[in-house]
Amino acid sequence: MATESKERVPVAITLGDPNGIGPEVILKCLDDPLVQSRTEPIVVGSPEVLRIHAKKLGRRLPPLVENLEGKTPKRAIRIADTSQEAQTVVEIGKLTPRGGNMAMFAVDEGLRLVQEGTASALVTGPISKLAIVRAGYNFPGHTEYLAKKLKAKEHVMMMVAKSLRISLATGHIPLKQVSERVTVNGLIAKLKRVKASLVQDFGIIHPRIAILGLNPHAGEDGVLGKEETEVIIEAIKGAGRRSIVALGPFPADGFFGSRQYCGYDGIMAMYHDQGLIPFKTLSFGSGVNFTAGLPIVRTSPDHGTAFGIAGQDQADAGSMIQAVLLAASVVKQRGQQS
Repeated sequence: MATESKERVPVAITLGDPNGIGPEVILKCLDDPLVQSRTEPIVVGSPEVLRIHAKKLGRRLPPLVENLEGKTPKRAIRIADTSQEAQTVVEIGKLTPRGGNMAMFAVDEGLRLVQEGTASALVTGPISKLAIVRAGYNFPGHTEYLAKKLKAKEHVMMMVAKSLRISLATGHIPLKQVSERVTVNGLIAKLKRVKASLVQDFGIIHPRIAILGLNPHAGEDGVLGKEETEVIIEAIKGAGRRSIVALGPFPADGFFGSRQYCGYDGIMAMYHDQGLIPFKTLSFGSGVNFTAGLPIVRTSPDHGTAFGIAGQDQADAGSMIQAVLLAASVVKQRGQQS
């Protein structure tokens, strides 16, 4: 859906696990002036979950409007009710299969709203990977679930905080599987997707992408591992032949310690924690999980369900706010190119 720059962007926001901090950070997010001025939020989930959390937090809940057509009264919350499809008992702070089931029903409904054009982007509230597995969903997270639903083979998890953009060559897999999953063709495909996203979604015409090494000290010319010389460097050469400016491989510790990351439009880490640890250290509370390569715009806050503080009014909504604002920004950026 193309959106003019001055229009508010309709964004579907799923509640996430009803027992975690998702409802709390969403309620706080909806009070943010930039979210109100730039977006038209549609909360996807059970109205009763919002009421329970608002009461627990001592917050006055604005009127809930279930009619998604036309203008929304001031201070009201538009909500797509999924409670009929997912009856559950809210147990704030507890991990339950019913909570995981309800969270995923909301994801399906949010995706439907985007596909039918009611919303222009999807922002997913935090879920518990264990809860959704216990509910019968055989996926390690939102990213993989949405990629399969949308038949998007070449998708990339990208963590975004202002000009810092860290993508992952491998995602939610055990560390012992990383080396075998890092291949020349696989890295080239990921780099193509990252470059396309930096151009299409962020408006960077000639992006520079830094590639991190897999082994300590980027392998020390093969002394500490051969993945750099046999795989990563070959992938960088192959990317260059495809007009992708990819440089490296860089030792990850020195790359972040010396602030080399400031000189690049994108960074590709080889595995989850290699990218997420420095990212969250540098941007915790304002980072966003963005999925590059999907036919829809999808973002998520960079934190989990935090069952331990759920219902205690301790959750920081900064990451959720930035996830909503980034979703709207990417929609507008894509709209300028259509």
